[in-house]
Amino acid sequence: MVHTKRELCRGCNQHGLKPFLRLGNQPLANSFLKGPAEFTDEAKYPLDVYFCETCSLVQLVDIIDSSVLFRNYIYVTGTSDTIAEHNIRYAATVVDFLNIDDGLVVEVASNDGSLLKCFQALGVRTLGIEPAINIAEIATKAGIETVTEFFSHETAKQVQQSHGVADAVIGNNVLAHVDDTQDFLRGAKQLLKPDGLVFVEVPYLGEFMDRLEYDTVYHEHLCYFSITALLRLCDEVGLSIIRIDHVPVHGGSIRVYAGPKEHYSEHAPEVLAEAVEEAKAGLTTFDRYKKFADDVATNKSELLNLLKDLKQQGKLVVAYGAPAKGNTLLNYCQITTDLIPYTVDKSPLKLDLYTPGMHLPVLPVDTLLEQQPDYVLILAWNFAEEIMRQQQEYKDRGGQFIIPLPKPKIV
Repeated sequence: MVHTKRELCRGCNQHGLKPFLRLGNQPLANSFLKGPAEFTDEAKYPLDVYFCETCSLVQLVDIIDSSVLFRNYIYVTGTSDTIAEHNIRYAATVVDFLNIDDGLVVEVASNDGSLLKCFQALGVRTLGIEPAINIAEIATKAGIETVTEFFSHETAKQVQQSHGVADAVIGNNVLAHVDDTQDFLRGAKQLLKPDGLVFVEVPYLGEFMDRLEYDTVYHEHLCYFSITALLRLCDEVGLSIIRIDHVPVHGGSIRVYAGPKEHYSEHAPEVLAEAVEEAKAGLTTFDRYKKFADDVATNKSELLNLLKDLKQQGKLVVAYGAPAKGNTLLNYCQITTDLIPYTVDKSPLKLDLYTPGMHLPVLPVDTLLEQQPDYVLILAWNFAEEIMRQQQEYKDRGGQFIIPLPKPKIV
């Protein structure tokens, strides 16, 4: 079955999930289409967001089979300069923090191996675990040993037997994709040396709320993590959070350092203090989430009004990027090709395809200079500075950019 519904919270296995944001029936955000012949039969599923009143975990209950989502994947990490620089710093931080010499680093959902290459450059042994067969092949060809499996506690046992224990297990932007969150974390713990660490990087719920990042909601992202919810999760599986770094990628993320309670006996006081601040900010009460939903509806109206006004003025507006988040925004706001005739993207895997739902053609980035539209709506707003820097010539010719969130603005 492709689509199922969850009844219990992933964080605490309790009832008490309350919906607060309904983004409508939407297609899968990375299911690009080859042409108009595929438009009619496009599958769509509810995209609703829930809050757990017991442990504060924000999550989806509509689950799409992971083999449908990830076995043939279209997102690769190696196309962004911003991520490349982030990965270099990330690898150095992990190696220095654990003083890794000839140890092993395992990355779950290792994608095209971009991060593991940075560890290899520092002389560290690496292993990737990546279920997307097409993406794993890219990593393997680049010299990154990769196990093509979905990660679980059972997978971890097999990898431990074949490769030994790891100094570090890394999960970058993958914990949110996992339906059985506790099993994933138990698997990561299983792979560790007694004093090893799990490094998990996830978009941070606090900034998600403050910056109105509703477009980062899509069926792949099953969870949206606060520190409060992560503490509860780690308690459930026997991990202590000893440090949290706030990092700017993907609209604001947190990097969690978690180790076995048998070695790291308790959560760091600084981490517990951050959870207290979350409660003060309202992240543990439902009222804050109702306000978020109201603000999302306002953003939709403001963005559509701006695009319609520009169209009435005879201006040509196109989009930059074909990220999953962009497809959530396009579909929720119902931004059709009548308002934005196409988008451009650097990824060769997306060119000449059509975006899910709204069916914008994805064209090469060079199209911007060839056609010189009046405005470019940056759907990949988390890379807005990089994109605007790369498109300086377009700007010099008089082109302008639109940033959609948290309030639509022309820059």
